[in-house]
Amino acid sequence: MIEVLLADDHAIVRAGLKEILADTGDIRVAAEAANGQEVLDRVRARDYDVVVLDLSMPGRSGIELIKLVKDEKPGLRILVLTMHGETQYAVRALKAGASGYLTKETAADELVAAIRRIAAGGAYVNAGTAERLALEFSRPAAAEPHTSLSDREFQVFRLIVGGATVTGIAAKLSLSVKTVSTHKTRILQKMGLANQAELVRYAVRHRLLDETGGPD
Repeated sequence: MIEVLLADDHAIVRAGLKEILADTGDIRVAAEAANGQEVLDRVRARDYDVVVLDLSMPGRSGIELIKLVKDEKPGLRILVLTMHGETQYAVRALKAGASGYLTKETAADELVAAIRRIAAGGAYVNAGTAERLALEFSRPAAAEPHTSLSDREFQVFRLIVGGATVTGIAAKLSLSVKTVSTHKTRILQKMGLANQAELVRYAVRHRLLDETGGPD
């Protein structure tokens, strides 16, 4: 039996995923988590075969949370299941230690196949993402200014271009307003841009905005 920790801050999403996995016969949702701290608490408390992890949850989340989970349990397999469809997120997630990356538009049978493959020691991305990842890795990093951002800076960048305020970002990421302002300044400097409007134009041009149109 494949034991899964299901991490998503939306109860209705967790309920739907549990229903899908309950029909498999060989995958069991052993625990759930609604935020980053709960994920870490569950991981410390017992072993799982796979963590199905949303990138956007309250508190610690995203790439940072992947790294923290891998620090706690290096052998634990992580499947990212997220609204973020952008290649840059997939690249960073896999580099941080995830074994797979799927969007929430994925069909149920593909999700089940991904969990089984990852639990068996493999990796999983869908065909479209694999093609985009190959192009991303073959492209010189210097050609894309946003690739110079740290994981935290990239997270702040995505929230800024998604319309979040500095105060809102601080609350979402459990950071001080001063820290977020410092990140924003460094982002502008690293990317050679003058202001927030230019950040938004850059994000649009490089297709770094969420398809949902929001910061989450």
